[in-house]
Amino acid sequence: MKKIGIYALVVLAITIILPTVIVKAFNFVPREEQEIGVVEEYVEPKIQEKKTTVKLGKKVDKLKVYNSHTKKTEEMYLEDYVKGVVAAEMPAEFQIEALKAQAVAARTYAVYRSLKYPEGHPDHPKAPICNGVHCQAYLSLEELEDIHGSSWAEKYWGKIEEAVDSTKDLGIFYDGEIIEPLYHSTSGGWTEDAREVFALSLPYLKSVPSPNEEEAPRFKSITTMTIDDFIGKIKSAYPKVNISEENIHEKIKLIDKTMTGRVKKVSIDGIVVEGRDLRDIFELNSTSFVITLDKELNLIEIETHGYGHGVGMSQWGANSMAKNGSNYEEILKHYYTGVEIRGMN
Repeated sequence: MKKIGIYALVVLAITIILPTVIVKAFNFVPREEQEIGVVEEYVEPKIQEKKTTVKLGKKVDKLKVYNSHTKKTEEMYLEDYVKGVVAAEMPAEFQIEALKAQAVAARTYAVYRSLKYPEGHPDHPKAPICNGVHCQAYLSLEELEDIHGSSWAEKYWGKIEEAVDSTKDLGIFYDGEIIEPLYHSTSGGWTEDAREVFALSLPYLKSVPSPNEEEAPRFKSITTMTIDDFIGKIKSAYPKVNISEENIHEKIKLIDKTMTGRVKKVSIDGIVVEGRDLRDIFELNSTSFVITLDKELNLIEIETHGYGHGVGMSQWGANSMAKNGSNYEEILKHYYTGVEIRGMN
């Protein structure tokens, strides 16, 4: 935990310097020649203040899960479901304390959804939760064996069961109420405040440092394409924009970024575009990206850090904390601000 404190101080110092650097790097001409300007007339939408409103009532032992592959709804025991989520969502090679943290988060998320959508979620009306990334991924033992082989099950299934069974019935609460514990693969150094991604201010989903994630396979990635391909993707999403190789540096401007350096808003020929929309257009791993242009080589390079929306627990960050001696409760309390871990009876 001391290492996290030192890391936080270092990163805090960097965040004071980084804003200027990021604006310079989000560039479409050589950095020494021009910076992307700010669109002064842009007005930030009002952030909704939200409190946890789902109260824990009757104990949830079973839940209905919509299978997005078979298009059928299945009923299963909560703890069996959690085992399938942990195995699908987090590498079984991870530290046991990280797997325990994932188990508690997955269980809490499932119960939260079941209580919030007792009659079914709008996107899958017959069940409050599904087995895909829309909610949280779930794989049965049989599916896991098909994917990884029987040797994987022999080596890791007992570890998955230990992580779930040793945390049985535990959930995450804020101010006495069950939370929606969002999580993601890799933060890239800092998690993101929920207000920056979902325009909802939640007291337990604040930005926190997430050090030592460099081992994550998607900690850093680079996407390269020709200028024509870049423009083509922009125009396919926004056909009316007047953008070309000659005016690209004038037509694309950075409006705003979050405190953690993620791209929040961009103006493309006067059209305000969300950073997450650009992420979708170019199939980037996150909104923490820097775009640079090389006209001589006719190339655009997009360097991305992290993977996922960045809100809540970073799975690779959790594993790093576990390696450094943190237990699952310390991990969860680090990533979810001001929470308590207790039984859901």
